[in-house]
This record gives sequence, structure tokens and C-alpha cells, in this order.
Amino acid sequence: MLEKIRDKVFAGKRISKDEALELFKTDEIFFLGDLASYVAEKKNGKQVSFIRNRHVTPTNICVNRCRFCAFSRSKGEEGAFELTIEEIIQKIESYYSDFTNPPSPPFSKGGKGGISEVHIVGGLHPDWPFEYYLEMLSKIKKNFPNLQIKAFTAVEVDYMSRIRGLSLKETLIVLKTHGLDLMPGGGAEIFDSRIRGRLCPEKISGERWLKVMETAHKLGIKSNATMLYGHIENYEHRVDHLFRLRELQDITGGFQAFIPLSYHPKGTEIGGFYSSGIDDLKTIAVSRIVLDNFPHVTAYWIMLGEKISQLALLFGASDLSGTVIEEKITHSAGALYGESMTPEQLIYLIKKAGKIPVVRDSFYRKLRVKS
Repeated sequence: MLEKIRDKVFAGKRISKDEALELFKTDEIFFLGDLASYVAEKKNGKQVSFIRNRHVTPTNICVNRCRFCAFSRSKGEEGAFELTIEEIIQKIESYYSDFTNPPSPPFSKGGKGGISEVHIVGGLHPDWPFEYYLEMLSKIKKNFPNLQIKAFTAVEVDYMSRIRGLSLKETLIVLKTHGLDLMPGGGAEIFDSRIRGRLCPEKISGERWLKVMETAHKLGIKSNATMLYGHIENYEHRVDHLFRLRELQDITGGFQAFIPLSYHPKGTEIGGFYSSGIDDLKTIAVSRIVLDNFPHVTAYWIMLGEKISQLALLFGASDLSGTVIEEKITHSAGALYGESMTPEQLIYLIKKAGKIPVVRDSFYRKLRVKS
């Protein structure tokens, strides 16, 4: 059956759910790597991108209590935090000041210090009004007009629409008007309702997540998509998740990259184990083969680590996320790796994998190619 799948992929034909499941089940890991690399190189050649960005987490106070999450806190609980808008601005400013040797143009297109993007994701704060988020966006844009703002998961956008009494479309239009450029792909977890009910019963359904993204895409707001794997799901659930994403992408074309997220067990209710390197590479590869309408599959080094992420570049990944800086959510669940990488470190990893580093912006436009 593997040969049949390979022939279909080489012929530019889509594989079926049964065939995707077969790829997950196979132990022929090098076969998967070769096939996924073929798909990746057909789309992006040998180029692998990353972005100079900074993560900001406004709060870990959250009305939800997802069983896989070690990040969220209740208000007043030890470890809870909430940032003012002024503190958020200061965090972005301090990140810029950390670069003592700013890169030469065209890096500078991304804004002061050559940074292209701020990535904002946090908890569902019980007291913050919708206007807090609008003010946050407006002030970031005012202070950093060239900075691209990637903010708010589909879960956060749904929450904002409910607390403000607006439709999804109305909510997204207002966010966009105040400075939202694009959205991250978090909150997707696993779409299957039974698994989702055990993982995060208070979170919006998989169908609702897809609806938020469809609405955003139709308004011209691009996004990423994710899948959390390695917890209580099985291969069938992963395949179902991937195919639902592929179906929506056929309709909107609004997803820029798919980011598989490996489950981290420390401090969570459901416990369990870290994913294996083989499972990580297999998930990257199968995702690349199935999601034939996604421009990129990202190896998120925060979760995978530097070495597995580098290997993932030989298993279908064409993006290494970014410099990141101060990632909090994964580290709350026992991330084994650092909170940031320099551009030089990312370039080194890419080159040692035999690939060509590309510095990009939030929309995957090339700012500089490092041959």
C-alpha cells in the first residue's frame, strides 16, 4: 500500500483518510521522510523560513480549566498574573533594546530593531472587557506602526464576541480595524468531540473553532492552524483533524502554516508522557503529505527541541517558527528547551540540515535569503 500512496503523491493526487492512517501506522520512517520532503520541496524548494518575533502573554488568568493545560490560573491564585497595556508596550520595547547589533536592511522593514511580529495569546480573563483588547491593539500599532500583530486564538475571539454581544464577523471586523493583522492557530487541540470533551470540556467545539477561522479568512485575516497530539487521542483522531483542516483550506485558502504541537505532561491533570522523537517526525511528515493545500508545515522548536526540529526539516517542515522570546504556555507544562533562539542559531540549524535559511515576515513574504 505504501507504494500506491507514493505513486499518488508523485502524480499530484490526494491521499485518502485510510491511506493517511496507513502512513501513521507504518514503521518505514525513512519512506515517510522521503515522501514528505518531496512534497515540501515541490512547494518551497530547499528554503526554510523563520521570523524575528516576540511573544507576549497578557495573562494566565482564565475562566476555562482545560485538563491538558498547566498554564491557566484563577484570579488570586498563586502564580496568576495580568499585564497592563503599558507593561505590554514595555515588554515589546525591551525586546528591541536587547539587540545591540541590529541587522542591516531588508531586516529593518519589520520595524525597529528588525522585528517583524508580536505574537499575543493569553487566558480568557473574567474581568477584562472587549475594549481592553481593542486598546491593546491600538496602542501597539501607535507605538510600533510597522510591527505585524498576530494575536488571539479562535477561542479568545469567540470569548470576546460573547462578552461584547457581537457576532463573530462583527468582532473580527472591529479587531481588524484596531490593528489585528493575523491570527495564530492555537486552541484547535483535537477536533473529535469525545476527545475534546475529555481534554477541554469548557472550550469551544472543534466545529466552532473552524467557524471562527472561516469567518476570519473571509474577512481577509490570515491564520495558522495547530493540532495538539500525544495525549489521549489516537491516529484516527489525528487524521480526522487533518482532513477537517484540509477541507476548510479548500474553501478559504486562509491558512498559512500548520503547526503540530506535541503534548507536554508536567503539571497537567491528565499526565502521561512526552511524545517520542519518532512520533514527532512521523506527525510532521504525515501532516505535510495530507495538507497538500497548506503552504507550510512548521517545526515548532519550543516543543520539539532544536535537534528534532532540525531533523523535521528532512521530514516535510519548511518553517522553524521564530526567535519567539519568553514563551510561557509550553514552559508551564514542562518544556525541555529554552524560551528563545537567536537568528544566528536558527540559521545555523537550517544550514546544517542542507537547507537555505529565509527570514520572513508574518505573511511568509521573504525579507532576506541567507545563501
